Amino acid sequence: MISPDGQQEWPFELVLVSYHSRDQLEQMLASLPANIPIVIVDNACGADRVDELVADMPCGRYVNSGGGKGFAKAANMGVRTSHHEYLIFGNPDSRPSIEIMIKLVDDVRNDPGLAASAATMTGPDNRPELGNGGWEPTPRRVLMHVIGAHKIAPTVGLFARPEPGRPMNVDWLTGACMAVRRETFLTVGGFDESFFVYNEDMALGRRVREAGLRQRLRTDLLVPHSAGGSGAPKIWMLQMRGASMMNYLAMHNTPRRVRQMQAMLVAGYAGRTLLSWARRNPTAAAEHRSYLRGLLAGPPAP
Repeated sequence: MISPDGQQEWPFELVLVSYHSRDQLEQMLASLPANIPIVIVDNACGADRVDELVADMPCGRYVNSGGGKGFAKAANMGVRTSHHEYLIFGNPDSRPSIEIMIKLVDDVRNDPGLAASAATMTGPDNRPELGNGGWEPTPRRVLMHVIGAHKIAPTVGLFARPEPGRPMNVDWLTGACMAVRRETFLTVGGFDESFFVYNEDMALGRRVREAGLRQRLRTDLLVPHSAGGSGAPKIWMLQMRGASMMNYLAMHNTPRRVRQMQAMLVAGYAGRTLLSWARRNPTAAAEHRSYLRGLLAGPPAP
């Protein structure tokens, strides 16, 4: 869009949550126009001076969350302080192009019943990642995930790994590159702030469905993503991931179903831990053990 004075006008604001992510943000911003509207919500309370990255950007904003608020609270803070009708959530370690972001915004602009549209994230091997979205957890889906059935039948487990260009209907979308209409996002309650990190996207998908709205995974729009290239240490994050999954299960299931799904997840990740040790892969074993600890003991210490 071009304004009457000939300046480029962008139809959205890019919302980024940073936690010791300056290096990743520098790489991301280097590939984007300098005049793009962007807000960086700093969860590290100025530790790595990410405010400097937007200081000279004509449409850049910096919000200090006060530190340690978690992704959901920080992202919601970016939304509530924005005056743009459309927003794009991004991860510091994602690399979306302007063209892809505009297409996602056009999706929600042209369809009032569409609450969100997200691109497909790809890993270092250029393949779509597992977890581009997924489905509401049920005992059957948890079992399929644990035994690895999703590798054969991609739609039977918990997490989606789409094939490029092949449509896939999911119950929730990852927020690594996702467009929303600000009013709709706030009306459904935004990200659930009871989640520090992880499962807030699953919770948002549930809120969207309960509101009678839809969401779209664009398997034709691929965005490179380093999947964990920013933020806290991986072991800490994996324990938080397991704890967040248990939090979500407890919120939306009977105690009996929660125990059933927890038992399956614990058995599955205990098995993966032992198998990794047998294969002399201590790194993978430590990662599985951290997720297992989150399932059983809850979140790690701050």
